[in-house]
Amino acid sequence: MAKATVVIPNYNGMKYLPQCIEALRKQTVSCFDILVVENGSSDGSAEWLEASQVPMLKEEENLGFAGGVNAGIRACTSPYVILLNNDTEVFPDFVEALIRGLEAHPRLFAVSARMLQTGDRSRMDDAGDGISLFGWAWQRGNGQPAAEHEKACDIFSACAGAAIYRRAALEETGLFDEAHFAYLEDIDLSWRARLYGWFIRYCPEAKVYHYGSATSGSKYNEFKVHLSARNHIWLMYKNQPDWQLFLNAPWLAAGLIIKACFFTAKGLLPSWLKGTAEGFRDLSRVRRADFARAGIFRVLAVQWQMITGTGGYLRQYAEKLKVSKDLLRRH
Repeated sequence: MAKATVVIPNYNGMKYLPQCIEALRKQTVSCFDILVVENGSSDGSAEWLEASQVPMLKEEENLGFAGGVNAGIRACTSPYVILLNNDTEVFPDFVEALIRGLEAHPRLFAVSARMLQTGDRSRMDDAGDGISLFGWAWQRGNGQPAAEHEKACDIFSACAGAAIYRRAALEETGLFDEAHFAYLEDIDLSWRARLYGWFIRYCPEAKVYHYGSATSGSKYNEFKVHLSARNHIWLMYKNQPDWQLFLNAPWLAAGLIIKACFFTAKGLLPSWLKGTAEGFRDLSRVRRADFARAGIFRVLAVQWQMITGTGGYLRQYAEKLKVSKDLLRRH
């Protein structure tokens, strides 16, 4: 039996699939399977996968990221599951490094890969994800020199665009919340895992190039802003007990105000308002974490990570502003 299964959700990703699959076929190990979850594409993806003899789980409609990867996870039997975006190109030792990273400790829930920007391969796309008191999830290292992220470390959340998960842990925490459809479902899952006593690491040896936003089309668009705004409300409500929500309420409110201003400037305020309103309206749709099972000390540990994550986010944002100003001066 394979030690790991690489599950790739695909929706109209024909532009990226060939290079993604080709890179996986050049791995330094062979103890893994590939499974593409074909989410009802209309661009010839399914036909290409069939002609190329790539194992495929064909769905009749787009189940979103959460539904697609869940279907793939349920269909495989390997002890480890590697989730990989279709708009990626992995390094030859990617699978080997992720397996080695996950096997380093039995309480590791997931290991997140070192995602590099395709446009500028010397810079980071994601070194795992953080969380802040504002309620914002953020990509560690985004836009920073790759050389600054060469050390493994504990992180708040794995980025499901390129990460390995332990099946035994997933059976304990449950899979991705399919109500999310797409966006923030990986933060939600990692948060729940932390509350239940698991932890997550960043593995710099597992490297992958990532295009980013290939399915949604751009970094900011009506579809993405709408779902992200809705899922943000659910994320906060599901994973914080009432007393923690009350404690963080001023920060969370400030985060919503700042986001409203930001998306007003982007011309996307209606989409953000629609998503936020849906989030509050449909809280009954989502299932909260079992806080009795989590215990007070794990909740407090997450609270500390939110505090330190706020500092990390603000430092990273300040560095981005400085880089932007320097570029403007040069031109």
